[in-house]
Amino acid sequence: MTDNIARFIDHTLVRPDATQAQIAQLCQEARDLSLAGVAVNTVHTEFASRLTKGSGIAVVSAIAFPLGAVCSKVKACEAEQALADGATELDMVINIGALKGGQYDLVEQDIAAIAHLCHAAGALCKAILETGLLTDEEKVTACQLAESARADYVKTCTGFGPAGATVHDVALMRRTVGDRLGVKAAGGIRTYQEAVALLGAGATRLGVSATSSLQIVRDGRSLK
Repeated sequence: MTDNIARFIDHTLVRPDATQAQIAQLCQEARDLSLAGVAVNTVHTEFASRLTKGSGIAVVSAIAFPLGAVCSKVKACEAEQALADGATELDMVINIGALKGGQYDLVEQDIAAIAHLCHAAGALCKAILETGLLTDEEKVTACQLAESARADYVKTCTGFGPAGATVHDVALMRRTVGDRLGVKAAGGIRTYQEAVALLGAGATRLGVSATSSLQIVRDGRSLK
């Protein structure tokens, strides 16, 4: 699985101070290393889509990022724009407060609205749980709701929450969704060894910051 770790990595730059020049560099690095995707905020989606056209690299847009605490109509509006701008995958933050408050129908409907838009456009939907804010029971429930809502992936974290991806959380999410959904590990992945451990626990995609993904790929190649 780790013989070409680059194919699992979403090269990510979602900082609020990201410039267009930095996004251009992100896209060029992704092309040079044949990474799985570039992950950007929606303001950069159209630009990233143009720069990666024809490369096979996914354009991943972050929806309701990083809090998820906006109404479903606003999430859907942002999702529609991102898809129109060329996004091929949407990583949307779930309604975390609704989950913790037991409003499970609201959580499911929130995810389902984005999943529906994605599938109509031939895109993938990933539901970000922000696992650092959840109990294990809540993580399981969130995964089940995401599956019921027809999300394609469940994802650990935004990278802006209180904790990042862990082997424990990825393994728990994989046990919950089986082989029916993808599992994306994101948040605080900085070394090749961490990346390999998360893939071994069941992750099928890694969200890695632009600064760390280059080193992870270099380290992976040096070990061949």
